[in-house]
Amino acid sequence: MSNPRLVEEKWDALSRRNQVLLIHGISDTKAVFRKMSIYLEERGWSVHSLNLIPNNATLGLDQLAKQVADYIAEHFGPEQPLDLVGFSMGGLVSRYYIQRLGGIERVQRYINISAPNNGTWTAYLLSRPGCVQMRPDSEFIQDLNRDCQMLERLNFTRLWTPFDLMIVPASSSQMPVGKEVEIPVLFHPWMLTDHRCLKAVAAALAEPLRGRV
Repeated sequence: MSNPRLVEEKWDALSRRNQVLLIHGISDTKAVFRKMSIYLEERGWSVHSLNLIPNNATLGLDQLAKQVADYIAEHFGPEQPLDLVGFSMGGLVSRYYIQRLGGIERVQRYINISAPNNGTWTAYLLSRPGCVQMRPDSEFIQDLNRDCQMLERLNFTRLWTPFDLMIVPASSSQMPVGKEVEIPVLFHPWMLTDHRCLKAVAAALAEPLRGRV
């Protein structure tokens, strides 16, 4: 027979969880998070996602970040904390929101998955504004990395795979801040569906908050 006190404590813990917002990558839609959304919802999280428009990098990542800010302003209370997950290009979009648009004041847990945090050589394949920003040593990348230490104020976790062929070199996903989780997934998109990644995301979202610095 279930212990009523334990059941009550479990539901109290679930009710205190932040809502989670998922930010997709280039040429993706929020549909890429279907498996992750179901996985997290089954474990008690309330999950949101949005479609970045356009999704093909013809718009600058800073402008896409404003779409994230607008979505949060519309769907969350003005002082409501939240947790953020950014994948690939969405990792840079979410970083811009956190570091440049005030997200640092309300995001409490941030998970950065296979993002070109130091740029990627594949961004040279197209000359679109967002792709130019994702090139190694672009002004956009340099600006975000100049004060990336501010991310230490959050529970910041990075997931990456050494086999990534979209982020080139794959080590570009690494940063000198945050908790790093290396998962040897064979393909870039599988970082959103591999059971080890899903488990790592849930673990990061369940971490107790550290004191802000």
